[in-house]
Order: sequence, then structure tokens, then C-alpha cells
Amino acid sequence: MKTSIVRYLGELRTSSMHLQSGTEILTDAPTDNNGKGEAFSPTDMVANSLATCMITIMAIKSRDMDVELKGTTAEVRKVMAAEPRRISEIHVTFHMNLEADDKTKTILERAAMTCPVFYSLHPDIKKEITFNWK
Repeated sequence: MKTSIVRYLGELRTSSMHLQSGTEILTDAPTDNNGKGEAFSPTDMVANSLATCMITIMAIKSRDMDVELKGTTAEVRKVMAAEPRRISEIHVTFHMNLEADDKTKTILERAAMTCPVFYSLHPDIKKEITFNWK
């Protein structure tokens, strides 16, 4: 089963259609690589996917624990390297919107580190993950 269809729109922009939901995501080349930077770049999407995957895994675990993560946010910073051009670092800072005991914090933080995107990223990409709790 296909996941998505990607269409090149011209001017270094793509449209990705998620086939199951019909949701569309646009990407643009970044301004430092001949683009307009009017949407996420493909490498922005990789970095962002790490944060969304980690939150999703924590939310699945928190639901089993009867803990609510709604309102939790993550700030994402991507660092690029040259020769070859690639992602060298991804920094994710979570702002956890709940008060939790040490056991709950440990369980959720460990769960986040098991996300499939985390495991799928090349080991040369530095992953700096920070959790800020209430």
C-alpha cells in the first residue's frame, strides 16, 4: 500500500499528499540552498519528524499510565553540515505540560527514545534531547 504521492510544483516546491487521510504537506528548498523558504524544507521535515514521533510514543505510553500530555510542546533546531550537505545535529527541547513524579518522568523519557524515527536516523547525526518538566 502506498503511503503518499509527491508532486513537484516548480520553483523548488513539492506537494506531498498522504493517501489515507488526504492531508497535504508543502516543502520548499531553504533560502540557503536556492529556495524561497516559504515552507518546511525536506531536512526540516526530518528534524520535525523526530520530535513528532517522540511525542507520539510518549502519548501512547502516557495513555496507558492514565497521564495527560496535551499541551506538551517541542522546539526543534536542525544543524546542517557541508561536503556533503546533510543534517549533522538535531536538537529537540520538550516542554512537558504536566507535573510528574520521577518514575513517570523516567518512563516517558525512555519511551521517547524508542521512537522509530530516532532509531532510523543515521548514527552520525547528533541527537540532543532535553526534557523540561513543570
